[in-house]
Amino acid sequence: MNFKRTILLVEDEAEPADMLSNYLEMHGYEVLLAMEGNRALKLIDEHAQSIDLAILDIMVPEKDGYEICQYLRSHPVLSDVPVIFLTAKDKEKDEIAGLDLGADDYIPKPASLNLVKAHVESMLRRRPREKGNWLAYRNVYITSDSMEAWQNGEKIELTTTEFKLLKLFFENPKRVYTRQEILEYITDEEKYVFDRTVDVHIKNLRLKLRDDGELIKTYRGMGYGLNKELALT
Repeated sequence: MNFKRTILLVEDEAEPADMLSNYLEMHGYEVLLAMEGNRALKLIDEHAQSIDLAILDIMVPEKDGYEICQYLRSHPVLSDVPVIFLTAKDKEKDEIAGLDLGADDYIPKPASLNLVKAHVESMLRRRPREKGNWLAYRNVYITSDSMEAWQNGEKIELTTTEFKLLKLFFENPKRVYTRQEILEYITDEEKYVFDRTVDVHIKNLRLKLRDDGELIKTYRGMGYGLNKELALT
């Protein structure tokens, strides 16, 4: 099962297209590359269920970036997909035109690969990926039907209680739960519940999430919840 984030990259210059595509793939993304407008529209239709973000150059053959952006905004599945314009055109009117068409961000060329990646990560953090029966924050994805969790495309082995906790936080990202509320939530899964049971499960969950363990935050005097600074900004 593939839970990599998928990026549509539309860029007509071969060298920068290959460099950015390879860089994003190296950092765990799946990239759909189009060097012409019509190819971009074809990829959109073929992969509508998997595209998480689009990076569009304006000056591409056949259909320009503006037209591709309009196509995305009118698409029944991808109307709210994040769109970043990456282009050498630096006139203010071009930036305004792109934003007026529904683009979410605008990066003028030349831009470092790391800067583009930072914009991509920031944009994806603002929008949790929710398609069908699964949710994602940062690099962690969960699917409720099969009760599975994934990180950077690799399955995370969680207990039933750990998965329930992660699902609870992902489905209610702005909510902070008291220890008592969490105890009541997981009681059905455990015969014996002790005072520090919640702390133990949270600790184990954070360890299994490794670098993303900080997604689960301790709110002193309140309880536990999703780290809003990381997940919702």
